[in-house]
Amino acid sequence: MAGVLGRSRTLLLTELETPASTTEPARRTRLSAAGVSQCLTALRDAGLVSAHRVGRSVLYARTAAAETLLEATSA
Repeated sequence: MAGVLGRSRTLLLTELETPASTTEPARRTRLSAAGVSQCLTALRDAGLVSAHRVGRSVLYARTAAAETLLEATSA
């Protein structure tokens, strides 16, 4: 999957087991918050993550398409 999405995007997609803002995945993956934001935007544009506002934060979550992709690549 990393060959198609790229290493950082694949890492972020697998890290999003629960909805999170850019801060938490950045801390866990040691990527910059700006880099995480850019990757999440690309994943959202591809339909692999959704974004919704909760108060002042935007939470990102994997979509059903992302879940299917992850299941297919782990088999």
